[in-house]
Amino acid sequence: MTGALFEISFILAAPFWLLMIFLPGRAVTARIAASPLTVLPVLAVYLAMALPVFPELWTAVSSPDIDTFRDLTALANGAGAVWAQVIAWDLLLGQWMFLESRRLGIPPLVTGPLLVLTILLSPFGLLLFLVLRAVRTRGARSGSGLPDRADDVAAGR
Repeated sequence: MTGALFEISFILAAPFWLLMIFLPGRAVTARIAASPLTVLPVLAVYLAMALPVFPELWTAVSSPDIDTFRDLTALANGAGAVWAQVIAWDLLLGQWMFLESRRLGIPPLVTGPLLVLTILLSPFGLLLFLVLRAVRTRGARSGSGLPDRADDVAAGR
């Protein structure tokens, strides 16, 4: 059962990722990406796996150390719960990146690969997106006559 739940957690998130990557221009994609409710099915899987190991989970988060976390993830439900949590957070992160890229006018051909990287290795995808976002935002400020954030900080604003 735990193995199936482990696999289901990504399967529940995959349609949202597919929409953002392959149908980024559709109104339905933007509407869905704007909702945090997309993670609810994954969170249900998380609860199903976390509740049976709640004492171990609580110990790992309330007094974190590497050995306690290793003990938690050595349990099938513990590893599955951590995985479902990662899937849920990655999906929310991907939705934010998708919406930010639309707001900043970043082309889907750039955003799509960043979203794929975020699915696979979210910290790398987020880091690259944040760099791109900073460059894009700085360029927009320079082109609009708005003060640069560094200028604001230097001026004490």
